[in-house]
Amino acid sequence: MEHVLEFDRAQAVLTFRASRRSSGAAERPAGAAARLGTMTATIRAVAAGDQDAFAQLYTDYVGMVHAIVLGRVPRRDVDDLVQDVFLTAYTRVAELRDPAAFGGWIAAIARNRATDHLRQSREQVELPEDLPGGDPIQAETFAVLEVIRKLPEAYRETLLMRLVEGMGGAEIAERSGLTPASVRVNLHRGMKLLREKLGRHANA
Repeated sequence: MEHVLEFDRAQAVLTFRASRRSSGAAERPAGAAARLGTMTATIRAVAAGDQDAFAQLYTDYVGMVHAIVLGRVPRRDVDDLVQDVFLTAYTRVAELRDPAAFGGWIAAIARNRATDHLRQSREQVELPEDLPGGDPIQAETFAVLEVIRKLPEAYRETLLMRLVEGMGGAEIAERSGLTPASVRVNLHRGMKLLREKLGRHANA
């Protein structure tokens, strides 16, 4: 399993959702004011029951939410929890005072939902990754994912958004509410720490 612990290989096997992302993420209105105006209109439409507006929010933010949840809970539970997060956001969106804060708001919902889930399912045991007969590439992905899950939260979430969800630095900043500089720092430090941990595993 040594090849699982090579960083370049890890980066490759973790991109299993990136190909499903739309190229439309780069086609956003220019300027912070335009983006804020669009977000304000979208949030108001969702609060008024506009399903199309909610579908757009889902498309824009599902990658971030998936990454946050994936970094915390067993894989088998991730998709259901992501749906729960968006259902909660839909029913509570009228509580959101500042539309520009939507990214941080739904990220907090995702973290809280994952924490609650773990608290409620503490006695459940996830099957080990190295059961015979599994897909080697899938096993590699899961092994590296377990290493990333042990990283500090800021690095873990940013790395998963980048490596798993295929989000670029600018998109991570826009969705999460982090500054571009913070995203760059998190990615740089997270990658460095991941390399170190993978290297220690390889030499163990």
